[in-house]
Amino acid sequence: MKSSPLLENVRIAFDAIKGQLLRTILTVLIIAIGIFALVGILSSVEILENTVAGNFASMGANTFNIQRYEFTSRRKRGKKREKINPIINYNDVKKFIDKYRFPFTKTAISFTATRNAAVTHATKKTDPEVRVLGINENYLDNTGLKLASGRNFGISDIKNLSKTCVLGADFSKNLFQNSSPINKTISIRGVKFKVIGLLEKKGASFGNNLDLRVLIPIQVARSIYSLPNINYNISIMVDDKAMMEGALNEAIVTFRNIRRLNPIEENNFGIERSDDLLNRIADISSYLYIAAWIISIITIFGSSIALMNIMLVSVTERTREIGVRKALGAKSRTIAMQFFMETLIIGQLGGILGIILGVVASFFASKIAGIAFSIPWEAIIWATGITVLVTIISGSYPAAKAAKQDPIESLRYE
Repeated sequence: MKSSPLLENVRIAFDAIKGQLLRTILTVLIIAIGIFALVGILSSVEILENTVAGNFASMGANTFNIQRYEFTSRRKRGKKREKINPIINYNDVKKFIDKYRFPFTKTAISFTATRNAAVTHATKKTDPEVRVLGINENYLDNTGLKLASGRNFGISDIKNLSKTCVLGADFSKNLFQNSSPINKTISIRGVKFKVIGLLEKKGASFGNNLDLRVLIPIQVARSIYSLPNINYNISIMVDDKAMMEGALNEAIVTFRNIRRLNPIEENNFGIERSDDLLNRIADISSYLYIAAWIISIITIFGSSIALMNIMLVSVTERTREIGVRKALGAKSRTIAMQFFMETLIIGQLGGILGIILGVVASFFASKIAGIAFSIPWEAIIWATGITVLVTIISGSYPAAKAAKQDPIESLRYE
């Protein structure tokens, strides 16, 4: 049975590739490097953006924080100078809770008591890498944390200095052997706590395990961890987004009064809105995407030139072969398709290798950075399309040059 011209061209292309194996491998690697740069950079940016945006998006658009610093810097006399703000101490927090009375708002206060606690249950003990946070009853709602089981802190738990706690998701596996920790007892620094809640799994972010933390009432945390210069965080959530500006302005005025700032003094504290943070992340990501495309396009442009040059060399070396095939009746279109098919196969092999390397590299980079990994389908689709475009551009001219060869002159070529 006679094969179709397309299949015949594919067979000839593979035979030619086998005959020039070293050159083919080098060409595939050149293309793979360009596609690897594109997929690796784009997927890393996408994973980073999704992770950071996901962490802040859980807070919702109706939340803002009062904290020691904003994520900004100022310049003075042409030199960059860091603005030194006083810490937000417990007296600041207590006065704010007493004075801030904006309607339909919830105020959460918290501080990190330690980042390297060891938690024990019965005969089992964790490594000293657990974060302990002192919080009030509104912390879970304001930060977007969800309970997988159990209950949240109530006002009575906070006011009565109840020895209760809410655990991160990893404790169920590590300390309780996949059984429910609710109503069981753990010990931190010799103090026993009854587990009343278990958080849903959050994963890791920038090497920080969000599922390995213990939340305890803030006053209990202050009694156990009496460290100097503890910095507190204040988070305010507004029920109605339309009231956000009013709640924000009232909070600024209240905290300025607590800090006894006169009208011409700048704030010596930071205000961060969750939606502003998301917009800032989107802006930063857009710049990263532009930089990624510039780097990738330069690399891929070099790859396409290399592929075109190699195919032109191949056309020159096989001039006599072209002459023989034309003398035997091969049409110019068939000759062009043969070389174009060869370029297409080499290009796609390079593209596939580059995509695999890019995905693997972004996977390991995300694991090292402690960021959740997801398959970068958008980057893969772009890489596939660009690979096809590169091979069309790189293969068209060599294929056209081969098709235009004069059979008589080609047969004379040595």
